[in-house]
Amino acid sequence: MKRELGIARCGLACCLCSENEKCNGCYSDNCPDYTQCENRKCSMEKELPGCYACEMDCKRGLLNKIKPYGFTLFIKRYGIENLLDCLEENEKRGILYHRKGIIGDYDDFDDVEKLIEFIKMGKR
Repeated sequence: MKRELGIARCGLACCLCSENEKCNGCYSDNCPDYTQCENRKCSMEKELPGCYACEMDCKRGLLNKIKPYGFTLFIKRYGIENLLDCLEENEKRGILYHRKGIIGDYDDFDDVEKLIEFIKMGKR
């Protein structure tokens, strides 16, 4: 885990991304989606560090996918450092952010509350 890369504006975990060998995270200018990311653009326009700091509960851009939406809700409830701690602990337990391509263990949910419990507990 590259904790220093943190969490993207949309809630994705740059710190665990398999692309982080060639990307320095969402807040850098070399993010592959730098210019077209709707969540980046919106949070920058609102002068927020990310969607997790917004009072709205929206599903724009990547927030229409369960993993970034769930991570964003987790941060709103428990804080970004707590999410990073849980992700780091879960990685030690063998929970994969990316198994194949960009799909991993955190994508196996259709209920956001179950995903949040999984993040906290590291098991189903």
